Amino acid sequence: MSRIVSVHNAQCRIGKHTVLRVEEFVIEQGQHWCVFGRNGSGKSLLANLIAAKRLESGNYVEYCSGFDPMQDIHLVSFEEQQRLWLRDNRLDISEYSSDAQDKGTLVSQLIRSVRAMEQQDDNLLQQLSCELALDAVMHKGIRFLSSGQIRKVLIARGLYAYRGDSPQLLILDDPLESIDRGSQQQIRNCINDHMTEGFSSLQLCRRQQDILPGVSHMVLMERSGSKLQIVKQGLIEELSNGSDFSRITASAAAVPSSLLGLLTKKRATMQPAEELIKLENVTASYADLVVLNKVSWTMTTSDHVLIEGPNGCGKSTLLSLIDGENHKGYGQKLSLFGRRKGSGETIWEIKKHFGIVSNELHNKYIKGWRVLDVVVSGFFDSVGLYDDSSSTEQGLAKRWLEALGVAELQTQYYHEVSFGQQRLVLLARAMVKNPRILILDEPCVGLDDYHRLLILSVLDEIAAKTTTRLIYVTHVADEQPKCINQRLTFTQCDAGGFSIQQESQ
Repeated sequence: MSRIVSVHNAQCRIGKHTVLRVEEFVIEQGQHWCVFGRNGSGKSLLANLIAAKRLESGNYVEYCSGFDPMQDIHLVSFEEQQRLWLRDNRLDISEYSSDAQDKGTLVSQLIRSVRAMEQQDDNLLQQLSCELALDAVMHKGIRFLSSGQIRKVLIARGLYAYRGDSPQLLILDDPLESIDRGSQQQIRNCINDHMTEGFSSLQLCRRQQDILPGVSHMVLMERSGSKLQIVKQGLIEELSNGSDFSRITASAAAVPSSLLGLLTKKRATMQPAEELIKLENVTASYADLVVLNKVSWTMTTSDHVLIEGPNGCGKSTLLSLIDGENHKGYGQKLSLFGRRKGSGETIWEIKKHFGIVSNELHNKYIKGWRVLDVVVSGFFDSVGLYDDSSSTEQGLAKRWLEALGVAELQTQYYHEVSFGQQRLVLLARAMVKNPRILILDEPCVGLDDYHRLLILSVLDEIAAKTTTRLIYVTHVADEQPKCINQRLTFTQCDAGGFSIQQESQ
């Protein structure tokens, strides 16, 4: 086999103290690697180094003749989704168009963009569209897709790039994250069918059950103090049965005692009959597209709610109706905390009752904010800090970071820590103001097994010891807090859009 990418004696620094060191790592054509490790072990940093997205790449990374990393490496990651969303939103011209609409980059355009005009293959495009169930969104703008939908689009784009006449590398950063259960097997089958000897792939993975079936080689990564390193690499059959892999996948997690101190004095007597949220035949549509169709739902102070449904069914739309982000709720029978929405309250009066962890919020924080500032911004319901914070607010923010095991990150820049660590920071941001409702839209996305168990345990403690009620969205079977006692299931309507069924559990 011929070498595509070689990394030699690399040193790659994040912030003042953390350094990734790689003595040697080689990807040969036809190999399919899994880079496995916990949050913060350096997986994304290694991938960015290989993809020529670091300044150090020019010093330590070599590519085979004719291989252009900017053209021949294709990314599937939340960071790539964020980059595409930001670009499309920046180029949005809907306010200048006659119908106030701008679709932006269409799905079909994004997939086709990896090939020159004379190299387009309509048969392959149709095949991938069918295998990944993208037919219904091919002519939609990417900014109107759910996180799971655009993830499938990026997978299609990466697989469409391979032409057979030149080496390609597909980097998959946890490709099954944010994907509904029905689509996960579709994606596994599709990627596996295209894992031929003609192209190579690199999967970044945090959980053993998410390793793709066609992977041939594995890299194990760990953090030791301020050092990020490869601890072992080789054939997956050998490494997945070894002691290093067993150590990394150990997932016992205990709720820190510092968290219990934050929560014990918050519990108050509540009346179970008090309504927090009430929707009666609420509809949300965009032009001719109906998303939610006559949705009715009641949440009381005794409820912790699980929301589940396929990608694109309107889960995020439902959440935006109640947290103040979506104007479609006005003029309809939608009440929050016993008050009809649109009866004179400001958006800030609505927001003060909610703490939020979501992909959409995650995408809003870009470069420039330190971790502690991100957490403190939760007091102001802002993206970043635009006002002076008190020492009390700073102190409480630090205590929440400590309680979630990421106190050492507080002075680091948010964009420089791993995706999973960013998720923990957003949970701290959501809880600093002791919200009445905590909205968790796939909060465990990007987390390894240890931190997933930690988050679920923390949420159960919050439910037991505070007045905060939970709304929890997930695609992962059996991944929910134990306190959940109400389930909302989305069902498709014959007249278009989705409705919901409410049931106790």
